[in-house]
Amino acid sequence: MQTVIGTSSAQTVKRWATDLAIDAEKRSYWGTKFVGDDENSIVQRKVELEEDAGDRVVFDLLMRLRGEATFGDDLIEGKEENLTFYQDELRIDQVRKAVSAGGRMSRKRTVHDLRKSAKRNGAIWISEWLDEGYFVYLSGDSAFAAVNQDAKWKIGFAGNPVTAPDTDHILYGGAGTSKATITTADKMSIAFLERIAVKPTMMNATNPDVVQMQPITYEGTKRFVVLMSPIQTHSLRTETGDLSWSKIAMALATAEGRNSPICKGGLGLHNNLVLHEHASVRRFNDYGAGANVDAARALLLGAQAGMVAYGAAGKGTRMNWVEKLADADNLVNFYVCMILGMKKTVFNGKDFGVCALDTAAKDPNAA
Repeated sequence: MQTVIGTSSAQTVKRWATDLAIDAEKRSYWGTKFVGDDENSIVQRKVELEEDAGDRVVFDLLMRLRGEATFGDDLIEGKEENLTFYQDELRIDQVRKAVSAGGRMSRKRTVHDLRKSAKRNGAIWISEWLDEGYFVYLSGDSAFAAVNQDAKWKIGFAGNPVTAPDTDHILYGGAGTSKATITTADKMSIAFLERIAVKPTMMNATNPDVVQMQPITYEGTKRFVVLMSPIQTHSLRTETGDLSWSKIAMALATAEGRNSPICKGGLGLHNNLVLHEHASVRRFNDYGAGANVDAARALLLGAQAGMVAYGAAGKGTRMNWVEKLADADNLVNFYVCMILGMKKTVFNGKDFGVCALDTAAKDPNAA
């Protein structure tokens, strides 16, 4: 029996666009866990461009006052300290994906609802594209050297540059101090997690020019996220020592604030670090003195590590859905469209809410 598909009314198109946006958001790893509208989100969604005209949004960071105090009757006039603002900019552009439902005879041979199939596949593609973008930008793989780089992403998008981690926002596992000094022994470990936990609290104390990373706050609890490759998680799970993996998992299951979005789906909790894993964490095969050590770049994530902005693609929606007949009404094509931009937050040449965590990471199932 032939599935009948035709161009839809404006109301139906809007419904399909809305359904597509909801479906894509539900499928997105970052969207369900780490993206929010306020400053207490790992990726903050900027909404200014959804209603207003323009292709970029500029946001400021006000630096702390650092000057000395004035005591007693010493003159204070002329000692005013200037307010210092740093700016970052996020641009948006259009991204589209086309899906073909085939010709009239192809549609006649199938009982599938091709519109639903197109929407489902379109939502999967969009969610994967968005997730890949967040990994690209927040990891700062500016050379696009990761061995698990997705073909959907090869360059920065919308003119938003992919910037490598600065020297104040990268840590190396074990005894490693650089990409070239990582050895196969410098894996993810409890000892490394302990070092990681110190990093955000001491950033400004060790370098006044670096803004201290801010945790995600929920019901009075303050946490950071460590997002690892499953290979790095394997190193932790199989590590021997006094602190077993079961204790790490139990710490999250019984912790205050465990209903926070950043805790849901987490693997465990250690020293206020909520541990997560994802296969798209960037992996490399050119670390070490001989450029032959397999490695992965986990991420320490705090508030406002990244930004995302949308420009309304359709009326009242962040995505647009178009159905079009072609080839003398023989072919049916579907088009999905978004207008958006994303990037890592950077002020004055320094990363703001993310720190790269590079370790050796050899696949335990590799030869």
